[in-house]
Amino acid sequence: MAKKLLEIKDLYVEYKTDEANVYAINGLHLTLDEGETLGLVGETGAGKTTTALSILKLLPDRTGSIKSGSIMFDNKEITSLTEQDMRLIRGETISMIFQDPMTSLNPIIPVGKQIAEILELHKNMNKKQISDRVDEIFNMVGLASERKDEYPHQFSGGMKQRIVIAIALACEPKLLIADEPTTALDVTIQAQVLDLMEELKRKLHTSMLLITHDLGIVAETCDTVAIMYAGEIIEYGTVKDIFEAKDHHPYVGGLFGSIPDLKKITKRLNPIYGLMPDPTIKIKGCKFYDRCTKRLELCRNEHPRELNNGTHMLKCHLFKS
Repeated sequence: MAKKLLEIKDLYVEYKTDEANVYAINGLHLTLDEGETLGLVGETGAGKTTTALSILKLLPDRTGSIKSGSIMFDNKEITSLTEQDMRLIRGETISMIFQDPMTSLNPIIPVGKQIAEILELHKNMNKKQISDRVDEIFNMVGLASERKDEYPHQFSGGMKQRIVIAIALACEPKLLIADEPTTALDVTIQAQVLDLMEELKRKLHTSMLLITHDLGIVAETCDTVAIMYAGEIIEYGTVKDIFEAKDHHPYVGGLFGSIPDLKKITKRLNPIYGLMPDPTIKIKGCKFYDRCTKRLELCRNEHPRELNNGTHMLKCHLFKS
């Protein structure tokens, strides 16, 4: 039986502004096993990045806070750790690849030095060992080590993303959080970066939380999938559960309906009309109510409970029985 590496229970996260409170995460439950890749899928504003920042305790100091819940990582309760404790964890046992490689690198520091910095912080190595390790990491991500003294502007977008991946994996972390790592790249480079991440994940035995809105990427790279909507997980299961099951949350059915089908000739796609609810308003019932074409009367005021069918979980009144 696989060991649980990350377990999030009943997590609530809020952002406070001068005008209102934003209820970003609402009762989130999530589990990631060792060696597993979990795809966290949802539209912009669903709370995917906030989930990642909560795991690393990188929420904005003045506005963001974890109100309640538990984040267990490798038998440690993240929410109770001090900032000093988290600095030892970030980069060494948990690393993150942020969305835009163009802004993730310091433009005035050579890229090799940026990789060396994380080794100096977390590893007990001398200068020669660090230099050799930087060369090894460069070669590992498919870049010539001779270029380690160059600056970020001298690399293409795909190469920058490889460097960001190299920094994230330098200390061989147990958990890699990849926040839409291919968004800023063209399709060909996307495939190369995903292949590289998958290869390094197998080589280093790293678990991965892959945040994306691309179901195609999920189908190719993930073991399990969590669909997020308005700050909570509404459907969860293995890749087979999500892509082959007959029963789906109406939102997930809408996601699949909006994907072009190469076997059918249609004039238009079938989008999910409407927007996510205002995150500053607490909703009693189903958050998808206003957009759902299959809604019931009880959906308005009664929040759906989890319905589990083996490895497949749904939160929807349609499947209550």
